Amino acid sequence: MKTVILAGGLGSRLSEETDIKPKPLVEVGGKPILWHIMKIYSHYGFNDFVICLGYKGYLIKEYFINYYSHTSDFTVNLHDNSINFHNNKSEDWKITLIDTGENTMTGGRIKKILNYVDDNFFMTYGDGLSDVNILQLLEHHKKFNKIATVTAVQPPGRFGALAIDQNVVTSFYEKPIGDSNFINGGFFVLNKKIKDYIADDSTVFEQAPLKNLVNDKNLTAFHHQGFWQPMDTLREKNMLNDMWDQNKAPWKLWD
Repeated sequence: MKTVILAGGLGSRLSEETDIKPKPLVEVGGKPILWHIMKIYSHYGFNDFVICLGYKGYLIKEYFINYYSHTSDFTVNLHDNSINFHNNKSEDWKITLIDTGENTMTGGRIKKILNYVDDNFFMTYGDGLSDVNILQLLEHHKKFNKIATVTAVQPPGRFGALAIDQNVVTSFYEKPIGDSNFINGGFFVLNKKIKDYIADDSTVFEQAPLKNLVNDKNLTAFHHQGFWQPMDTLREKNMLNDMWDQNKAPWKLWD
């Protein structure tokens, strides 16, 4: 089963990094966040990826074209320009890289890669990390047999919260879970019938397609109560790096 990753957006809210690279290549712990996302799926045995490229997509192509040599020791013979590789640490991944257009919206990107996937496929964004159980997500999708399944998450609060009784603070909660509302956390399972909900390149997947799926009772929610964190800002990028550096990265499911 293939995993589609949307990696073509401008990432304008992280312009400190994305002026020179696409957001999926912004690093967490010395590796692109895209690599971390792929490792999550790979941990559950899903190693076949389709990456939807757009803004500065050639840099993502170059990253994977050079991945084997960058993760290997090797000997170069300058006399005949031959290379002998040693101790390769590359991943067991198959990656299809598709240029879906710099200005294409999320729905349009999905529609453009449907010839590269089977009837059901995973889909997620190239800038969010989670410890979601991918196998349980897939089983949930199969159980309800809808066109789409979305992972529903409760985002962490940005600020600490106070419990107050008669003007006396009785407790302090450091960045508690937000309000009781669940939001779209990405980590979808989709059926190829999703094409009927996407008009063209200008279609934003999170707008008309999801609303129409709801109206048709064709969207089910997989509730995830664990870790979930997007990387939309420099503050969030730094927070994810701090977690990694302190060996407290909940999304690191692999050894």
